[in-house]
Amino acid sequence: MRNTEIERKFLVLSDAFLAQASKHYEITQGYLHREPGKTIRVRIRGAQAFLTIKSGKLRPGLAKFEWEREIDIEDARELMLLCDSTPIIKTRYIVGRWEVDVFHTGKLAGKTVAEIELKDENEPFDRPEWLGEEVTGQPQYYNANM
Repeated sequence: MRNTEIERKFLVLSDAFLAQASKHYEITQGYLHREPGKTIRVRIRGAQAFLTIKSGKLRPGLAKFEWEREIDIEDARELMLLCDSTPIIKTRYIVGRWEVDVFHTGKLAGKTVAEIELKDENEPFDRPEWLGEEVTGQPQYYNANM
């Protein structure tokens, strides 16, 4: 499917990833709608903004529906006012294929989580030394639940 996301998520053991990061940026995101298996999110990342619709699993396995489109930054700021709770603020670091998020708000404030997007559920990937326990599929690590 065109709008499919396959991702695995892990806790991070140390800040050793920082020396390997090629860039980083601040993200603010809020939820216009969230219920088990469905979310509508607005995200501001620097001067860009995005509206995203996500679903739970499409079928057995890791694949989920994800539709994301860039939107006007001013529209995003207005939409953020309609969100149902305090926005999540995090710093995202890009480390090769990994996105490493350091959370500053929400239930995971102070925690660091790494994600990797895959083309196939069985695609092999390297596990950096700073990577910890896998938390893929654990609802307490979904951004929408924070």
